[in-house]
Amino acid sequence: MAPAEKETEGAERPVSTVVIRADDVDFVRDGNLLLDSVSLTVHSGEHWALLGANGAGKSTLLGLLGAVAHPTRGRVEILGRTLGRVDLRELRSHLGHINPRHPLHSPLRVRDVVLTGLTNSIEPVPRWSPTDEQVKRADRLLTMLGMGGEKAESRWPTLSQGERGRTLIARALMPSPRLVLLDEPATGLDLAAREQLLTSLDELRAEHPELATILVTHHLEELPASTTHAMLLRGGACLGSGPADEVLTTDQVSKCFDHPVRITRTDGRWAARSERAAQR
Repeated sequence: MAPAEKETEGAERPVSTVVIRADDVDFVRDGNLLLDSVSLTVHSGEHWALLGANGAGKSTLLGLLGAVAHPTRGRVEILGRTLGRVDLRELRSHLGHINPRHPLHSPLRVRDVVLTGLTNSIEPVPRWSPTDEQVKRADRLLTMLGMGGEKAESRWPTLSQGERGRTLIARALMPSPRLVLLDEPATGLDLAAREQLLTSLDELRAEHPELATILVTHHLEELPASTTHAMLLRGGACLGSGPADEVLTTDQVSKCFDHPVRITRTDGRWAARSERAAQR
């Protein structure tokens, strides 16, 4: 991100729409180059998909963008703060991170799970209590995501995988983040639960037009219709990046997965089919 211009006394400082900027990022672990000169800029209101085969570097890149790790080389700025010059834990408190493998083992009520998004903790923090307004916000988010009413009183172990996914989206939104990261949110969902989740994401994005999101997946069928941009990763390198319709093409996706597929888009949703099967 370019340095901020010197403010004129009394003038209101403009708010940048850039929420993430990664420049020529490398990431090396145990001598292995997992990311190779990857660059990405995400603005407010953009909804990115990171796609690639297993081992392509998607989760590694998401870890950098979620302030979980530092790059080996290159520069990553998140919400105007440069990794390596900021406390990662403090920065993560300003992000919404949705992990379907949420490591909660207590039988918390759905509403209480959502409220842990305010403390950035898995379990409720001892001697901390939410305000009435915070509880009302949790209930509003749960209602928006189809988990309001009696479902808000349900216990975590009794939830289906789809219900857990929608609960975790509400939890990520509690601190009003400018950026939400979704790490394979449709993992383990059946068809109905997946469609409910994707509908919830579309509605979420419509109700929060300034929110930016980044979603990691292996499957084009798991992309919401509201996806605006995409990046294809292969072997830790960027194969394509930009507006979704320009990146998610038959040619580029086939190269990304090293398999001939035909890409179609109907009613805003993408689908991939083996080229051989499509020719029958």
